[in-house]
Amino acid sequence: MVLTMEKMQDTFDPKPRKFIVWLFVVSSTIMFGGFTSYYLVFAASKGKGHGLILPDAFIYSSLVIIASSIALVLASKALKKLNLSLQRNMLWITVILAIAFGVMQFNAWGSMVRTGATLVGNNAAISFIYVVSGMHLLHIIGGVGLIINALAGSYKSLPVAKVQYRMEIASIFWHFIDILWIYLYVFLLLNR
Repeated sequence: MVLTMEKMQDTFDPKPRKFIVWLFVVSSTIMFGGFTSYYLVFAASKGKGHGLILPDAFIYSSLVIIASSIALVLASKALKKLNLSLQRNMLWITVILAIAFGVMQFNAWGSMVRTGATLVGNNAAISFIYVVSGMHLLHIIGGVGLIINALAGSYKSLPVAKVQYRMEIASIFWHFIDILWIYLYVFLLLNR
């Protein structure tokens, strides 16, 4: 039996794809849990934490990433009301805020380097800050890709179910990495 493009589109089942996203969320949670567990063991063996006053850019980037989640929630609500114009605007705002977050992370790293806290140095606890924030930034890039996919879907004449699916996948992943950053930032604050 030969499937035509039309039949293939009718057989679109989002459940396996959504499962893959959830699997990635769980595996990323385990990975970052491992990073933070390693840090706790390392810091306990040395009797101290990283000893840094974290850059203010981390505070501001935390506020920006929270604002991006709010914009994404508003985009989802707009889609539920089939207000694609508002959804697009909120998705664009989310993308802009995500880029601002990335720029702030680079600024934070720059300010750390200016104070002598480098990635490669004699304090592995400081290197940890670069590793976890860098890995998180890689997740941000992936999340921006999913948001852009949802944005592209809002411009195409796709069935509403596919547009909603793209939006849901972007939301699951984006809110996860937002919560992850808040966790990491609080962890770093508490383990100086």
